[in-house]
Amino acid sequence: MGATKSDQFTKGQNDLASLAKALGHPARIAIIEYLLKVDSCICGDIVGVLPLAQPTVSQHLKELKNAGLIKGNIEGTAICYCIDEEGFEKIKSFFDHITVSLSKKKFDCC
Repeated sequence: MGATKSDQFTKGQNDLASLAKALGHPARIAIIEYLLKVDSCICGDIVGVLPLAQPTVSQHLKELKNAGLIKGNIEGTAICYCIDEEGFEKIKSFFDHITVSLSKKKFDCC
């Protein structure tokens, strides 16, 4: 496997790329949508609404948690997941910056 060049980009650029990568799978989008609808849930609840096996759902939850898009708290023998607003604030800030830039400029290329 080749070496990455992520060290040649800013921390902010790398962080945002990690967030985007975590959102780059439809199952993870479905998990986020479910968590937004129910506010919080236990992993078994998510398995019940997705057409995926429990280990697959757990892997997707792990990716979302590692990226900082969800949080998980242990409650007895289960883990309760919820949205991590901080991760989504970073995404919102990025798209707000793009929107402001687009409104100030007229692009005449292509």
